[in-house]
Amino acid sequence: MIKVIAEFCQNHNGDETLLKEMIHMASEAGTTHAKIQTIFADDLAFRDRFETGEMVDGAVKCIKRPYKPEFDRLKSLELTYEQQARFCETCIKFGITPLTTCFSRGSIPYIKELKINTIKVASYDCGSLPMIKELADNFENIIISTGASYNEEIESTALLLKEKQKKFSFLHCVTIYPTPLDNMHLKRMEYLRKFTPSVGLSNHAHSSNDGIKADVAAVYLGAEYIERHFTVLPPEQTRDGIVSITPNQLKDIVSFSKLSKDDQKAYLDENVPEFEVMLGETDRELSHTELLNRDYYRGRFATISNGRTVYNWEEVSLP
Repeated sequence: MIKVIAEFCQNHNGDETLLKEMIHMASEAGTTHAKIQTIFADDLAFRDRFETGEMVDGAVKCIKRPYKPEFDRLKSLELTYEQQARFCETCIKFGITPLTTCFSRGSIPYIKELKINTIKVASYDCGSLPMIKELADNFENIIISTGASYNEEIESTALLLKEKQKKFSFLHCVTIYPTPLDNMHLKRMEYLRKFTPSVGLSNHAHSSNDGIKADVAAVYLGAEYIERHFTVLPPEQTRDGIVSITPNQLKDIVSFSKLSKDDQKAYLDENVPEFEVMLGETDRELSHTELLNRDYYRGRFATISNGRTVYNWEEVSLP
């Protein structure tokens, strides 16, 4: 059975009432998993080069994303650990598996208290082996996105988790927001199957223009997981609205997953003319846009320990 993750991200706008409505609507649509993000503004790392960004010969070399506005934005969207615990309780009440994404090593002991069995890792931390080790020691199953990762990072992480005899899943994604369909590279799931049979797609397509085309194509290609940003608000009312699907679109993914392979193929032939172009390459280089995003998001969050900023990939013991 396919597993569909409704990624709530910060589409709840820090409003616990809205969060509960999202759980209810995701449940009604038939999702199996609902996910939040354990993000706190205090974990945001200050990095000087992103205050001004950098242009070279008219091309962006470094993204401009100043610390203070980002800190203030994130502060308004935080969910306390108590609220996260209630999120988990509500999900279970609705028959949904609760998940969260861990963004800093310092949050691991607190997430463990939420009593969830499966943890999510963003693609920018696929190569953060110290954090992966800690997560493997504290959770039964790990789901890792791989979009902004190099092959050697994916391979090293797979080796570590196999040595620890952990259950893990790799999700293909493309870290362009939104992702054009001709940059989807769904064949990348074939590469990920070299390391685990449990693979899937975390999709950032434009929800209004391209809908669920990549999602249903991935289902047809054998994805075990489909993850989509999810909203119950109009797109303009949340930062991630442009890549977030509605309850009806979520329901359509679930319905498609229950069709026979022949019926799925017939649907794709009739409704998804972009199927072939979405297949892309099994092995590929990261694009300029993806490299810019990797540069910013990898290290966006860190742990402050004894007055020092400790990034997730650093081999530093935390108290």
